Amino acid sequence: MPSHPLSDAPPPYVLGTMALTGYYGAVAESQAAATIARYLDVGGRCIDTADLYANGGNEALVGRCLQGRRQGVLLATKFGYTFGERADQRGLDARPERVQPACEASLRRLGVEHIDLYYLHRVDPNVPIEDTWGAMARLVEQGKVRALGLCEVGPHTYRRAAAIHPVAVVQSEYSLWSREPEEEMLEFLRDAGSWFFGYASLGRGFLSGQVRRPEDFEPGDQRRDMPRFQGENFRRNIELVDALQQLAREMGVTAAQLALAWCRRQGLASPVAGATLPEHIDDAQRAIALQVPAEVWARIDAVFPLGAATGERYNASAMKRLETGR
Repeated sequence: MPSHPLSDAPPPYVLGTMALTGYYGAVAESQAAATIARYLDVGGRCIDTADLYANGGNEALVGRCLQGRRQGVLLATKFGYTFGERADQRGLDARPERVQPACEASLRRLGVEHIDLYYLHRVDPNVPIEDTWGAMARLVEQGKVRALGLCEVGPHTYRRAAAIHPVAVVQSEYSLWSREPEEEMLEFLRDAGSWFFGYASLGRGFLSGQVRRPEDFEPGDQRRDMPRFQGENFRRNIELVDALQQLAREMGVTAAQLALAWCRRQGLASPVAGATLPEHIDDAQRAIALQVPAEVWARIDAVFPLGAATGERYNASAMKRLETGR
């Protein structure tokens, strides 16, 4: 297996920061900063952001929180979307001429000299991946970026990109109710020597059991637009969460801890754990240390087989931008 450009081993879990700037509801900056500080205090070493989140505001927040604490942190961000306050104002634009200015803008917002892991957020169907990836590879040559990653791709696109420059990490949604990467991508990446980071590892918070009704979502919460959180889909998916909570109670842990521990079971996968409170970091720390009996995994797999969730994970237009889990 080839050596990895970032480290000998992937991080136990990645701190996903998207929710810290309003994706699921308002979060005070003091609370967001305390959450990131807790992650760093307990030895967390990989933070994930993107230029799309809050139209650059998330990167700026992360940059402020990393002042004086950059050493030893694997900093990841993404590009590929155009900005807009509404979802219908955002589109894909990964033309090669956009790569350099997008990266330099991220560097300014983050307040750093280099980005450790630079992702293509989604593949632009109008631009050959070779063109985008070649422009991204030049960032590595310039020392602005250490390694490159892809989001929501399958083996075909991976191979085309890897022929130009190594793919360090692939990131896709992965959780108890989004198990599609197990169909071929996890084993493929194991053989290729690339890491896999699974985002939305708690089903966008749903698997924690804290949300019981669609009305619990605040106005503006992006989950309101996702089919899994709507109507009859919501009701049927709550039944899955209830079963998970019962198993967690039997173990004396929370549903969130058990769901996050499950994501680590594959060995190759590092969960991207979103957090909006310092206590969520404590939950994640307990989760990665959990020793779960094989019979519990078997019971969980019986409740959450591949395709257990009811409803698509994105709306129709967003699903078209995925190569995995369609």
